[in-house]
Amino acid sequence: MEWRKCYLDVILVPLGFLTSIGYHFWLWHKVRTQPHTTIIGINASGRRNWVNAMMKDNEKKNILAVQSLRNTIMGATLMATTSILLCSGLAAVISSTYSVKKPLSDAVYGAHGEFMVALKYVTLLTIFLFSFFCHSLSIRFINQVNILINTPQDPMSLVTPQYINEILEKGFILNTVGNRLFYAGLPLLLWIFGPVLVFLCSLTMVPVLYNLDFVFTTAKGKVEANQNRDFE
Repeated sequence: MEWRKCYLDVILVPLGFLTSIGYHFWLWHKVRTQPHTTIIGINASGRRNWVNAMMKDNEKKNILAVQSLRNTIMGATLMATTSILLCSGLAAVISSTYSVKKPLSDAVYGAHGEFMVALKYVTLLTIFLFSFFCHSLSIRFINQVNILINTPQDPMSLVTPQYINEILEKGFILNTVGNRLFYAGLPLLLWIFGPVLVFLCSLTMVPVLYNLDFVFTTAKGKVEANQNRDFE
């Protein structure tokens, strides 16, 4: 009977995970080829214009720039803190001498041997650690922009709007990756209660993310006109 339960874990969990990975590869392709059909592409274009506007009129807008970046840093800090707290909790469970599989043996539909329980918690720990890593790097890059965006403009300076925008985009990309890794950890949390919930949650998240990532507008001509612009 145990091999049948393990069979569900081997099939359903990777299938749900691959569904999410496939969606994000398709999203990445859309961002590169048709950026203005996605929220990510439109926001990136808006950030380029924002950096140029902040640096062009820096004497009047320097406080606005710092406050805007501070809000982004606070959001990334919250996610990083949440991720590392979850990592700490999972690490405590893994290192505990108490066998966590005992109270779940009769309630979980799926494999619940010692190896499978360890695999579940180690996978979750890895996902949240990478999420923390991405958010930490995002904070680092945005902090750099926080200083550089207020540097005096000099024709010979290496700190150009293009350079600052490149650093800002790295920060936001890492922030997005960290968020998506965190979201990927949520279905895996349900793996503790069985592989079927992981599969169903992964399938549910794809249409939810699709509605959050893509632009739906009646001004179809305007969107099509912007689709051919390069995403830098």
